[in-house]
Amino acid sequence: MHIAEGFLPPAHAIAWGVASAPFVVHGVRSLTREVREHPESTLLLGASGAFTFVLSALKLPSVTGSCSHPTGTGLGAILFRPPIMAVLGTITLLFQALLLAHGGLTTLGANVFSMAIVGPWAGYGVYRLLRRWDVPLMVTVFFGAFVADLSTYCVTSVQLALAFPDPSSGFLGALGKFGSIFAVTQLPLAVSEGLLTVIVMRLLVQSSKGELTRLGVLLTRSGERKREAVAR
Repeated sequence: MHIAEGFLPPAHAIAWGVASAPFVVHGVRSLTREVREHPESTLLLGASGAFTFVLSALKLPSVTGSCSHPTGTGLGAILFRPPIMAVLGTITLLFQALLLAHGGLTTLGANVFSMAIVGPWAGYGVYRLLRRWDVPLMVTVFFGAFVADLSTYCVTSVQLALAFPDPSSGFLGALGKFGSIFAVTQLPLAVSEGLLTVIVMRLLVQSSKGELTRLGVLLTRSGERKREAVAR
């Protein structure tokens, strides 16, 4: 979920904004370099951002009156690496806060940290690890998107537990409550997002094979031979 406008104490909101800022600044530099050196990637960048915007704008009822949604950040992280996804995710969250009242400006830093930073890095880390083990591409894409989605909600639960510890059991008690509340709907949502991301990647393999090869998602024969040599 996006943390709603004004929901976090001011000190927490500021702290998460400060923590997110360096990642976003680095991402802006990476995005600028990507567009300057490879202008042909602009269309795929836009598609990755749109994928994130559409999926993360979907609100699905959860328990106790809250809501859950996919994140859509795994695809962009796999294609363009997490730094660029930090920028695309921030833009997505900013527009949703301004146009859809989804999230908020005061909680933008916290939402960016969970959905646009930790989610992409966690998903990309799992994707790269599985690729090193020669797991088939679509399996790595599924788990990359699955982990990107689920880790976002784990971080959001931590953020809420830090802001609102349980009166009797403190941070850990609050973390257990927030985590269990969202896990009911988020686990199947993460699976669904993983499957949808695989479908989109299959379409991209058919329509943008050259671009995926340049980005390193698809390996050329020389790349495969090089990886086999390293493995030996």
